[in-house]
Amino acid sequence: MYQTNYHRASSVAEAVKMLGDADDGKFVSGGQTLIPTMKQRLAAPSDLIDLRHIDEIKGITVDGRDVRIGAATTHAEVAVHGGLAAVCPAICHLAGHIGDPHVRHMGTIGGSIANNDPAADYPAALLALKATVHTSKRELAADEFFTGLFGTALDEDEIVTAVSFTAPEKAGYAKFPNPASRYALTGVFVAKQPEGVRVAVTGAGEDGVFRASAIEDTLAQSFDPAALDGISVPADGLMSDIHASAEYRANLVVVMAKRAVQAANG
Repeated sequence: MYQTNYHRASSVAEAVKMLGDADDGKFVSGGQTLIPTMKQRLAAPSDLIDLRHIDEIKGITVDGRDVRIGAATTHAEVAVHGGLAAVCPAICHLAGHIGDPHVRHMGTIGGSIANNDPAADYPAALLALKATVHTSKRELAADEFFTGLFGTALDEDEIVTAVSFTAPEKAGYAKFPNPASRYALTGVFVAKQPEGVRVAVTGAGEDGVFRASAIEDTLAQSFDPAALDGISVPADGLMSDIHASAEYRANLVVVMAKRAVQAANG
């Protein structure tokens, strides 16, 4: 790693000021993506501004079916939160299967979505749940926040402070994990609301997380795994790599969608 200066911010405003004062600063939360990237010398920021100790962006609140999760909340905290599990167990299940215990106790929901790794779990959840992303500047719908492979609508000096959503009637998540990293080779989050069904796919798209409209339309008619028998997803636009071909991922999308619906139905 190259030499870098470490700063611990105590507020969002202080973190933004620290970034402005740095030559080439980067925000860091759990560091599960940035630190390995720095170790490989693919990134060399002059300054790291640590967001993990900002109390105002920590914690989970559940008010009826309205949920707000602070950006500095770890995956482990999401996984075991009783109030959240009571209204949306699917997101607790998702968080409990991210990486390994070290990753879950260090990684944060804000860091995950700000990085928007194409195989990360949370982007699929937020997209399917029709979540809102709160930042130091504004509020963004998840549909607008994720803009492509590792891309988001965030400005360089903008910090994710929280995510919020209304818990759906039913939700489920299923993924086919890489056996080493536990990243999703393909993961599917389904959410059933009174106005319809939203289905989001991670780990499969060449351009990152996306919604599966054909599966949504089918499940809106019958929210049952059997309804997806005979449904196929085109391989166009899906990733091929050393782990799986686009055609294999296309099949996994349907298989994981069935499992997600089964989980949602209990």
